[in-house]
Amino acid sequence: MKNLMIKEWKLAASPLTKFFLLFTLMTLIPGYPILMGSMFVCLGIFYSYQSIRENGDILYSLLLPVPKAQVVRAKYLFCCVIQGAALLLMTGLTVLRLTALRAWPPYVTNALMPANLAYLGYVLLIFAAFNTVFLCGFFRTAWGIGWPLVRFIILAVAITAAAEVLWHVPGLTFLGGAGGSALLRQGVFALCCAAVCALATWAGLRLSVRRFEKLDF
Repeated sequence: MKNLMIKEWKLAASPLTKFFLLFTLMTLIPGYPILMGSMFVCLGIFYSYQSIRENGDILYSLLLPVPKAQVVRAKYLFCCVIQGAALLLMTGLTVLRLTALRAWPPYVTNALMPANLAYLGYVLLIFAAFNTVFLCGFFRTAWGIGWPLVRFIILAVAITAAAEVLWHVPGLTFLGGAGGSALLRQGVFALCCAAVCALATWAGLRLSVRRFEKLDF
């Protein structure tokens, strides 16, 4: 697995994947649907899969003395590392907004989803959508990337829209809070989202392995 991961970083990964981590800075933009930043991070990973397809990386990987399942696991692990890095950056920026920048007027009057623990939970849901909808779609053929991306974008936009609406619903206003008991309830929500992301990624990996092993190259 170690050698496969080295191959992923040095041969398969597109430079755009790392560059798109800069979209985590969207967490600091007031008056903007900041969850779009997590969708752009996933789009950055998509460019690596585009590179994988165009450069014949799948066929090259199959010629290596490793099981087909390991090829899928390495690519999932690569995605999870990128998403983990993005989540760490977004967490740091969220802490900055909740502390030093909390009283800044553009954030106080912000009408859209603020950066808080619930926001980080929604980020994990979008990552879960990518790890299932896009990755499972890709490993159905190990070639097609268009429709899996379209389906992921539709689902990610739906999650973003739900996040922007739900914190205005009576009884769910804590999702938009920035302190006190709201943060505690948001923490529970974020942990639930983390569990969903972990389970969805695990299930997506198993399905992708089964699909990939059935392919005949």
